[in-house]
Amino acid sequence: MDTSTLTSVLEDAGLSPYQADAYVTILELGSASATDIAEKSDVPDPRIYDVLRDLEKHGYIETYEQDSLHARAYSPESVLGDLRERAGQFEQAADEIEDRWEAPTMDTHTVSFVKRMDTVLDKAETKIREAENQVQVAADREQYERLRPALEAAHDNGVHIKLALCLEDDEALPSEDALNGVATQVRYRSIPMPFIALVDRTSTCFAPHVLSANRYGVIVEDRTHAYVFHWFFMAGLWESTEPLIEDGDDSLPRSYVNIRQCIRDVWPLLEDGATVSVTVEGIEVESGSTISFEGEIVDVTYPSLEAAGTDAPFLYLGGQATITIETDDGVVEVGGWGAVIEDYEATRIVLEEIVSE
Repeated sequence: MDTSTLTSVLEDAGLSPYQADAYVTILELGSASATDIAEKSDVPDPRIYDVLRDLEKHGYIETYEQDSLHARAYSPESVLGDLRERAGQFEQAADEIEDRWEAPTMDTHTVSFVKRMDTVLDKAETKIREAENQVQVAADREQYERLRPALEAAHDNGVHIKLALCLEDDEALPSEDALNGVATQVRYRSIPMPFIALVDRTSTCFAPHVLSANRYGVIVEDRTHAYVFHWFFMAGLWESTEPLIEDGDDSLPRSYVNIRQCIRDVWPLLEDGATVSVTVEGIEVESGSTISFEGEIVDVTYPSLEAAGTDAPFLYLGGQATITIETDDGVVEVGGWGAVIEDYEATRIVLEEIVSE
């Protein structure tokens, strides 16, 4: 239902044209001054104050002083109860009001702030079920149980899943059997964590932890923002957790969605003179088109790892990480998430064969 139709239905429900126009405008703005509401709607400036007070009297909005008169929408439950007693278009209008109150439409916003945690979890569940390559989730026990069916479905589809759980000190750890079909790697800690779900390097769902004074959620559909959240997840959450399940399978073929982990495993093999054959799935940096090719790793560039030495803890998350691969069409360079100087950004690297010298 578009804005014009919604306004007409509200008029049918008993609002005047100016009241309906002002109310829909407030739903879209969330909270605004009377002047801004008049400017964004068709309500004349001299009438806006009377219109807002009438809407407040009927329970649609509340007004407050903040240098000037401001208005915001009440929780729409009372409005919905009245509208849903009516048939046909009134039912559609109620659903539209509920949707607009909970969250802006995703097709017009790259970053959306929402009021309810359920909205964040609903979006995360949908995105996880649609995942193709990788998912990173930080959640408490209740949030994990809510998302578990979606995580199981993604895991069954071959998606690499990192799961960081926040468990109370007196909570029993989930069994390994219960987690094996849910995630590739599972870690935990007792310190509260914000909720975060990152899917396929593009979608992010975020909400502050339960002890935070802030009550909101953020839904992001953007690769650049997702990259920032990824590093927050890795450095701020993942590295501070204790392992429950680690991806320790050394059999081949072996898949990587993190190029740095791939380099850490491959580097010693190359030092010993092994031949490492791989398949790469990813994106061509210049054109943005998806690619898939095979070849042999001939070199790696990872200054942080080289500086650390083989005996140092592998906590080096930043800096250049490049794999040089010889293919039938020549030598190419492959980078990880956010690659800009390489030929390709790898979304998945599969070690197919390792031949020792």
